[in-house]
Amino acid sequence: MVRRSTPQKKIDDAAFPIRVKIVVPGFGLGSVLVEAYEWLRSEIGTGDFAHHGTTAIGSDATAFYFRDIYAARDFLARFPTLALADGTLGPSYSSPNLNAASLESNSVCNLYSLHKGQAAIRDIAEAMSDHTGNLPAMPAIFCDMSAPVVRSSANGRELTMMCWGMPSPAFALKNRKTDSGVTNVRNTKSPHWRRWLGPENRCLVPFTSFSEYATLPGGAKEPVWFALDETRPLAFFAGIWTRWTSVRKLKDGETTDDLFGFLTTNANKIVGAVHPKAMPVVLTDPSDFDVWLNAPVEEALSLQRPLADDALQIVARGNREDAAAA
Repeated sequence: MVRRSTPQKKIDDAAFPIRVKIVVPGFGLGSVLVEAYEWLRSEIGTGDFAHHGTTAIGSDATAFYFRDIYAARDFLARFPTLALADGTLGPSYSSPNLNAASLESNSVCNLYSLHKGQAAIRDIAEAMSDHTGNLPAMPAIFCDMSAPVVRSSANGRELTMMCWGMPSPAFALKNRKTDSGVTNVRNTKSPHWRRWLGPENRCLVPFTSFSEYATLPGGAKEPVWFALDETRPLAFFAGIWTRWTSVRKLKDGETTDDLFGFLTTNANKIVGAVHPKAMPVVLTDPSDFDVWLNAPVEEALSLQRPLADDALQIVARGNREDAAAA
């Protein structure tokens, strides 16, 4: 990688005040770095980030520079396994403008899997119609991917495909050209989210396992997969959805999409050992499906609670997809 000259570095430092340094292992970053560059060009835009080679804690590193905190947040959420290198054992961020708490709150469950077929989803969720086509196994579902969702319609519950990532709040879009969306929602008292808490905008998001990232000694991130048990039974996140017009990718321009996200809550003991701050709202009882899809908002939000400690277990570690469930 070409290192920048000092004058160019000063220019970039002024234009891109938010810096994230990624340590480069001895075998290099390889395809992950190529994927990151492609994502940055597509989602952030070539004029809104910069990068150069650098050093950190005695190792080679790559420094990514962003114009605002939200672009950096999206980058770290999309590539959470990249090891941050700021001279500490845990994740920290080079720029004082980069608020670690805001990044952490957005990093809850940005990866899940689904290995049960549409017939099982329809049966358990009592969906009367299916618009998903031939639904394959999905060992890794990331933000902005299309995934199956159960929602209510005039003809009963239907299984359909939506894009993962609800519209971001207006303050988060300042100086942004794209909105890749918010995957999960905690503050249901926010006016931004309250508009979508009625029964007409609630949905069930099927999954068989979900991942949170453990921080290893040295700061590296390891995916840890949780499921109801080793057989990965089908369960559902308590979700919300909306139809929204926005620019999600620069190359696609403005599009209108059905978008979804799901609620989070306090972590139970099992998840909290890996990710102490939060976990998704998981529904396993068909009576809770009915409450979430149909009940008044106050009753529905009573389901925003952690799953019992003995209801989840760790079923896999280390991979960014839960292929063992296939």
